[in-house]
Amino acid sequence: MLKRFLSTVIAVAVSLPAPAQAKPAKPAKTTAAAAKKSGKAKAPAKPYSNDPAIKAALPLASSAAPLQVHSVEGVSEYRLANGLQVLLIPDDSKPTTTVNLTYRVGSKHENYGETGMAHLLEHLIFKGTPKNPRAWAEFTKRGLRANGTTWLDRTNYFASFSANDENLQWYLDWQADAMVNSFIARRDLDTEMTVVRNEMEMGENNPGNVMFERTLATMYQWHNYGKSTIGARSDVENVNITRLQAFYRTYYQPDNATLIVSGKFDPDKTLRLITQAYGKLPRPQRMLPPIYTMDPVQDGERSVTLRRNGGTPAVWAAYHVVAAAHADYAAVDLLNLIMGDTPSGRLHRQVVERQLAASAFSFSAELADPGFQMFGLQLAPGQDIDRARQGLLAVLESVAREPISQQELDRAKQKWQKKWAQAFANPETVGVAMSDMIGAGDWRLFFLNRDRVAQISLADVQRVATERYRADNRTLSTYIPTEQAIRAPAPVKVDTEAELKSFAPKNAAAKVEAFDAVPANIEARTQRFALPSGMKVALLAKGSRGGTVQARMSLHFGDERSLMHQGMVAAMAAQMLTRGTPAMSRQQIQDRLDALKAELAINSRAGELQITVTTLREHLPGTVALVAELLQQSNFPADGLEELKREALAGLEEQRKEPEAVVADAISREFSPYPKGDPRYVPSFEEQEAEIKALKVEQLRAFQRRFGGASHAEFAAVGDLDANAVRAALEAGFGHWRNTSAYTRVPQPLVAPQPRRLVFKTPDKQNATMLARLSLPLNDLHADYPALMLANYMLGSGGSSRLWKRIRESEGLSYDVRSWVEWNTVEPNSAWLSSAIFAPQNQPKVEAAYREELARALAEGFSAKELEEARRGLLGYRRLSRAQDAGLAAALAGNLYLDRSYLVSQQVDDALAKATLTEVNAAFRRYIKPDQLVISFGGDFKP
Repeated sequence: MLKRFLSTVIAVAVSLPAPAQAKPAKPAKTTAAAAKKSGKAKAPAKPYSNDPAIKAALPLASSAAPLQVHSVEGVSEYRLANGLQVLLIPDDSKPTTTVNLTYRVGSKHENYGETGMAHLLEHLIFKGTPKNPRAWAEFTKRGLRANGTTWLDRTNYFASFSANDENLQWYLDWQADAMVNSFIARRDLDTEMTVVRNEMEMGENNPGNVMFERTLATMYQWHNYGKSTIGARSDVENVNITRLQAFYRTYYQPDNATLIVSGKFDPDKTLRLITQAYGKLPRPQRMLPPIYTMDPVQDGERSVTLRRNGGTPAVWAAYHVVAAAHADYAAVDLLNLIMGDTPSGRLHRQVVERQLAASAFSFSAELADPGFQMFGLQLAPGQDIDRARQGLLAVLESVAREPISQQELDRAKQKWQKKWAQAFANPETVGVAMSDMIGAGDWRLFFLNRDRVAQISLADVQRVATERYRADNRTLSTYIPTEQAIRAPAPVKVDTEAELKSFAPKNAAAKVEAFDAVPANIEARTQRFALPSGMKVALLAKGSRGGTVQARMSLHFGDERSLMHQGMVAAMAAQMLTRGTPAMSRQQIQDRLDALKAELAINSRAGELQITVTTLREHLPGTVALVAELLQQSNFPADGLEELKREALAGLEEQRKEPEAVVADAISREFSPYPKGDPRYVPSFEEQEAEIKALKVEQLRAFQRRFGGASHAEFAAVGDLDANAVRAALEAGFGHWRNTSAYTRVPQPLVAPQPRRLVFKTPDKQNATMLARLSLPLNDLHADYPALMLANYMLGSGGSSRLWKRIRESEGLSYDVRSWVEWNTVEPNSAWLSSAIFAPQNQPKVEAAYREELARALAEGFSAKELEEARRGLLGYRRLSRAQDAGLAAALAGNLYLDRSYLVSQQVDDALAKATLTEVNAAFRRYIKPDQLVISFGGDFKP
């Protein structure tokens, strides 16, 4: 996949690229990403390590014990004789293990005519070896959550799984085997080509993604950061298999790779397994070609204009900045927040709040060579792009006249440090998070940059902003010549080893308990009680890395009648909860959250408000108190509502012509035959627009007065928590906050519309989509629940499912095809859905293959081998999901509402383990009726 880099951009902002991915893990939408191509010299190059002592200590090839090189804050580095770098990050706080293998090769290393080669190679690695010909099927069978990404400086492959020595050994062996024995065959290239093109077309659907590629291409004249990771279509379609194999043999070698194992594992045993798997691989004799191309300092404004169908206006400004190893990169990181954060950033305060734009963003990439920093504005319909552009540049390039304040710097540091701590605290992501730093030069930069952020002065941040944010260093959507050129500092290479000499690691985090995430233990460790108001509470205290804790609060209100015409009011009221109270402004609320190291996510649906919390042990009581204050005292400021309305309208405009949004809206409306105003009614895009525009502050305040209260609420928290302190905070904040109106759950009876085939044309969209839905008269307590779950898994979930193997792997028609069930927990009214994305011209082939596979499964049934693989994979995924504290908190809250014990999960596991092939095939035939489907297609279909 292409690296999904813009995680900090708010949802309504311009959608930007992501890394290239071989296979999605859930219904995720990956936009194509940015990357590049670099001139490769034939001159001799250095091997990976620059340390002569390390090189001298390593023989050419050996199965000797690994050499320990560094130990930094709980991360131990070893080196094998063949040059493989190994990082071990043991953490028993979660019963999961994550293995990440990073190669120091990305689109930067591609030669002329080879753009997209690094990404294409990532796809072909999963096509197997003589020893392991079906990697995806094995992942599914073993319950591994696996994938790979390609970016500018590196490519990585990773898998997370329930801690298991057998799976660990198998995955290490597969990675070692794939490193040197992958087929990289013409036959696989031919079948995968359409999939890669489909991924490219998916990115082409997104104007923000295309604009990102064009901006980088304009910024970089020579360096391969100006080339997209997914590559030029002509290069990808005409790739030379011999050159691709040579690229593989050059870069996929142990001395060019870093293997990271994090989570729960035995370090000594794992080192032995790694030595057994990788130690037999010889140290390569080739020398890696050096990368010496560097753009000169930019000598004038550059501009690019993109015209595409759909979306809303946007304007960006991009500037050349230093490499990630440079001491000034800490300033770049902080300037992202100082300028682009919401609501504290200058762009938000001086442009968005003045109604010149709907939203703002900022982004920079951690790269080995001098990189880039981008700032952007998205406009709502009717906003003037010239005024927005003027506002954007006025904020950025006036920094010399309007210096950054100490308060702005302190706020940015606090937020940055909170994000860093959250990344380091998660054993499933910390290894993967280090991949970019490995590509940038050294994994220890992950810690060095943290220290630099903490130590950097206001004067240095001001200097970097003044040097970089100037017209001569800018790429914009229009070109403006200048009479006097003022240059930014010239790009320089960074000696990473020299930069790291002054680095002093901090002490490693304390070891936490090994928690066994089985239903019986979860149930035994969970404390439950109720508050006087009626709120039900479940607390599961357990060790977690960094003292993190996850919580979920659900508040239920209203009934079918009282919620009439309240859908948009409820949704916007939820989003306004963090916009202000009589005692706190929006900024003060955000500052309080940052001080509490807390993240809130607030969502609403018919008759329910959900709040998800992430924080630390010592801050959970304070976060609970803050949530109580927001829920009970929000004053819904008028200016905040107007800003939110502009954001919502901009987001709505983005969706109007997107195939996925158009098709999903149509399908939802087919299954919601209720009158307008009913809480179950699905409004059209036009109706949503009208409701947003008509919304008044008085409606939000009246809604809160009428429906606020915790009489029908649940709260669950999982992680490192003080149960007594949390209980006291809940009692103080919610113990006597009662609803004044009655609550009755809005019923969701079975709706089975007439079968229909819908086709929507979305012009100028190179990626098309299919969505099908079927009503199921059962819920998650029905006797057929386990059997149908297994049947669906074999049909459309995972790397060995029939839809995947036929449409993705065999015919290469789709980048993502799947089926799933949305299970109702109350009424017998669940939904079976299936989807695929594809090039518009392939729609007939995709539909035919989809219908044929449904018919074949109904006629022939599934095999015993398929069932056993599905059973193993599904049970593995369920074990993995129970190890995720956020998901576990949500499940405990849901069980409180349903009055269920967590032992129900074990009963489901037992039923899955016992389900027979006859039961599974019978359940599939009983419920899956292709002639009853509502199926919809959206795309730029030609006559």
